[in-house]
Amino acid sequence: MSDQDLENRIARVAFNADGLAPAIVQQWDSGEVLMLAWLDAEALRRTLTTGRVTYWSRSRQEYWRKGDTSGHIQRVIEARLDCDGDAVLLRVDQVGPACHTGTRTCFDDGPDGSRDLRAVSADPDARDA
Repeated sequence: MSDQDLENRIARVAFNADGLAPAIVQQWDSGEVLMLAWLDAEALRRTLTTGRVTYWSRSRQEYWRKGDTSGHIQRVIEARLDCDGDAVLLRVDQVGPACHTGTRTCFDDGPDGSRDLRAVSADPDARDA
């Protein structure tokens, strides 16, 4: 991919007022949703040119390449925009846990089950009862 082609692709992203776009991260072969993080134009540029995912940390105000400290890297298989151009889907090959807590995904329950927000039955027929 040429530099101009790369810049044209990045220019298609509708970054928010803070210059960020959410990145939904999915395991490429299983479809499992691993995490959500944030990209700015430079993080996306690094991700697309290196094949390893780089994010912008809103709390630390710095770039972080997934796995540099933990070894739990994300190799980019595919990067896509949503229909509005304001969210990026990163399909990756995840090595090890995706979550900093050590769980496979950031949506897995911890030992206390505190991430479960279900207020209704998962059975769609039970909702009408």
